Amino acid sequence: MSEPDTAEPMSATATDVPTTSDAVDAPLLEVDGLRKEFGGVTAVDGASFRVAPGSLTGLIGPNGAGKSTTFNCITGIHEPTGGTVRFDGQDVTGLAPYTLAKRGLVRTFQIARELSEMTVLENVMLAPPGQRGESATRAVLPGLREQVQEAEREVVDAAWETLDFFEIDHLAHENAGSLSGGQRKLLEMARVLSTDPEMVLLDEPLAGVNPTLEEKLLDRVDELRRDGLTFLLVEHDMDVIMRHCEHIIVMHQGQVLAEGDASTIQSDERVLEAYLGGDV
Repeated sequence: MSEPDTAEPMSATATDVPTTSDAVDAPLLEVDGLRKEFGGVTAVDGASFRVAPGSLTGLIGPNGAGKSTTFNCITGIHEPTGGTVRFDGQDVTGLAPYTLAKRGLVRTFQIARELSEMTVLENVMLAPPGQRGESATRAVLPGLREQVQEAEREVVDAAWETLDFFEIDHLAHENAGSLSGGQRKLLEMARVLSTDPEMVLLDEPLAGVNPTLEEKLLDRVDELRRDGLTFLLVEHDMDVIMRHCEHIIVMHQGQVLAEGDASTIQSDERVLEAYLGGDV
């Protein structure tokens, strides 16, 4: 997964950031000494940080800083070479993505991974875990079949509600492969929400999204945060990061270079040098 080639100027202030308590002492996600090597190349080199419950935390850094690899190690795409990942107080280092999803830790991808030949509604209906219809026995035996049918109706109703929340219900019967890039990002968020997560890792959710859909997606993220959901966001648009994230983690050469709020990060000469590649 490629990192962005360029970074936007860090000129915004955090005036639009929703207020939350600084609960880093009781983090939902803890990354300690995370390391990932590919042959002789060290992509992540001892990264450590925490994410507070209910927060929108930004993870930024120049191209090749190790952000995507860090995401992949947290979510089980890659097995870390070293270090630990703890989620909700439990060591989840190296667990498979589907196991993490069952525990409430899910992610999106830079390039949306919809099931293109299925409808938008069907894509969302696949997401909820533990569906009764997944059991062949329940689907055919008298008595149990009625329970499956009732559960299926509940899944359909919930899918419609989720599509309505993201304002893509009018696309429900369209094949997912026919959607625009921005609509696919909204569909991916809808699928993620259907898993009933505690925390979502967003990997470049605004890449290729037009300004109207971008604002819609950010509005939905803010609304979900008010309902208690936690987000870790990789995004190259510094204006978005500075306006919406109350805590920002900066990576450089596989390590955490700096942490803090928007004003702290904007005034950190190490961060400016890492982005601009020269003296400040």
